Amino acid sequence: MERKSELLMPAGSLVKLKTAILYGADAVYAGTPDMSLRVQSKFSLEDLQEGIKFVHEHGKKIYLTLNLFAHNKDIEKLPVFVETLRDLKPDGVIMADPGVFSYVKKHAPELKCHVSTQANVCSSLTVDYWKEQGASLCVLGREVSFEELKEIREKCQDIEIEVFTHGAMCMSYSGRCLLSNFMAERGANQGNCAHSCRWHYKLHLKMKDGSVKEVEINEYNKNDFQFMLQEEFRPDELYELVEDEHGSYIMSSKDLCLMPRLNDLLEIGVDSLKVEGRNKSEYYTAITARAYRNAIDAWKKDKENWDFRKYQAELFTLQNRGYTLGFFEGRLTNVSQNYDFTRTLGDWLFAGSIIEWQGDDIIFMNRNEIKTGDVLEFLSPNDMKSINIKIDEIIDADSDDMYSKISAGLGKRIRISTKNIDMNTKDLKELLPVLSIARKPSYISGERQEMLMKNLNSFAGELGVEYGEIVKTFRDADNASSAEVHSCGGNCKSCVSCK
Repeated sequence: MERKSELLMPAGSLVKLKTAILYGADAVYAGTPDMSLRVQSKFSLEDLQEGIKFVHEHGKKIYLTLNLFAHNKDIEKLPVFVETLRDLKPDGVIMADPGVFSYVKKHAPELKCHVSTQANVCSSLTVDYWKEQGASLCVLGREVSFEELKEIREKCQDIEIEVFTHGAMCMSYSGRCLLSNFMAERGANQGNCAHSCRWHYKLHLKMKDGSVKEVEINEYNKNDFQFMLQEEFRPDELYELVEDEHGSYIMSSKDLCLMPRLNDLLEIGVDSLKVEGRNKSEYYTAITARAYRNAIDAWKKDKENWDFRKYQAELFTLQNRGYTLGFFEGRLTNVSQNYDFTRTLGDWLFAGSIIEWQGDDIIFMNRNEIKTGDVLEFLSPNDMKSINIKIDEIIDADSDDMYSKISAGLGKRIRISTKNIDMNTKDLKELLPVLSIARKPSYISGERQEMLMKNLNSFAGELGVEYGEIVKTFRDADNASSAEVHSCGGNCKSCVSCK
């Protein structure tokens, strides 16, 4: 049978939930701080009620998380929490603990039960087990390769399958990490991971007299030696340990991105394509939802001529740690980890979002610095169109004060006139409804630019394509679509060049 693959987006707050639906998600997943792996969730019970109402009014689905590994103290809260779930009426509940799963099946049989990636489902045998327990969907572990996924899909036809397609990867086994507990007393399996794998580490030597000395790497000796790690079973394969002024990064995974292999997932009928990132910004939510939504729809319309590059270009505008296919083609390769740089990189920034329309004026809330003369690229939720608007003046929407610039983090409401845009206001409002987001270029150079290019090179290697092809795709992200509208009246590819 032909299966419809839903696009499932994270919803770390009410605004992100609405943004995900606006930009094309078929479903969202969310949770409260208590009783789930969502310790940093921004949802209150009232927010969840509003969010569920919003999702259902738009004909979409919402799944709530109950995916902690329960301790005795958690079981005391379970009855009240499950009753709350019954009142909220989500479209599914995501769980990992077999005891919690059994409790929900017994006391809330009307709720659909989904098995979390935390349960480490990696085989058709385990999928069948959960189906027999009453699960309607299994989220497979990130460690499952595509060949394994095909076999699971073929053997398990009468249960839905969900896979991660985009987002941060864990250096441990689908999040079951002891580092955070050991080093920061923060339980990863209780939703409070400290991300110890992305910390900076310094190299020290222990001398024969028992003293510990720091190895100082400076401009005078940095080229004199290399530090190499040798693994017991591969003695001839040495791994370089790099330390710069920031430290060393030995366990920081790159970000998963399966856009180049999306057609394979759609072809075999994966039921749910899941994007990670509940703590990311609305910009991340909008970009990933828009890119994958349009890519899925394009594949359905013309499978033979489908090309990932247009949509990959959009994903390159996100700040990321470098992309990897993860376990898609088997075990992780040496380029799946980032040994040089743990921070995210990208040459676009989240500028802000539309929070209101007042007549012909956009009321815009900034998230990064905006100066007069800047060109903001507004991203339409309806398709891959973008609209460039030059900020000739910055007017406070509440006080009418004028500014030459506003700083990041202030969350200022500013008024943007659309009188110079050659489009009637009705059409413009349909193209850019409330919650539409905007971005701005972020010019990076030096070490950060070098690292960005290095990440592109390693991704090209994983894909088996020429480095220049991926760089071209990356550069295409700097060119707006043919449907742009320019407030300056120009017809160039990017208003940045006609400031």
